[in-house]
Amino acid sequence: MDELLIHAESLQNMMIARATTPAPVSELDFAKARTALMQSSRIEGLLPKMVLTCRDPAQFWSYIKSRFGTYEERRQHIWSEFRPLLDRLEAGGSPSDDAVTESLERFDSQNIHAAWSKAVDRRYSDPEGAITMARTLLESVCKHVIEQSEGIEYGKADDLPVLYRKASRALNLAPDQHVEEVFRKILGGCTSVVLGLGELRNRVGDAHGQGPRPVKPLPRHAELAVNLSGTMSAFLIATLEARKEKR
Repeated sequence: MDELLIHAESLQNMMIARATTPAPVSELDFAKARTALMQSSRIEGLLPKMVLTCRDPAQFWSYIKSRFGTYEERRQHIWSEFRPLLDRLEAGGSPSDDAVTESLERFDSQNIHAAWSKAVDRRYSDPEGAITMARTLLESVCKHVIEQSEGIEYGKADDLPVLYRKASRALNLAPDQHVEEVFRKILGGCTSVVLGLGELRNRVGDAHGQGPRPVKPLPRHAELAVNLSGTMSAFLIATLEARKEKR
């Protein structure tokens, strides 16, 4: 079960308990759940205002008792305030998250792990940042592939399309390295995905300034970019590992 979901449900239950019964609520448990939620960029913008403003059970009691006179009104208010957060957490992430995470964890690189984690965490709270990190992830993976391939180097000015072209050729994944038409089409599609991610980041990511009519990506756009980047990164790493084992 998602740890953030556990903390959210725990804090909701503690607030309901404090709002409807005289029984004391653990300040330590309250603070632990609240801190975990506030430190996650993944749910930024979804936290109820009372979570942000009430630092302990006493402050929450002052907040709730002055606004609602009955237990039922208090329960309904707490449930409604937590509903958007719980709905998001219960929906979970993309089905591919776990598979990509497992693949990247086998690849010993802090930069790659950090880029993937940031991209995933920012999909809903910061779509522009998530798209930028999606490209950073793929660039980092391509550089690692090139570094572990003989006779190929990359320059500081090489952008994502150039890096992917070098990495894919090193792994025998360039379309023109295959005769079968179906493989040429699939690998050509992979190239198109990478080129598209690079252009998307330049167009709507947060790494460049925009004009007076900026294009604002939505969370679904960020989720698509992050999922595509993660899948391509996992594919490149799996291919690199397979070639190492064959040698």
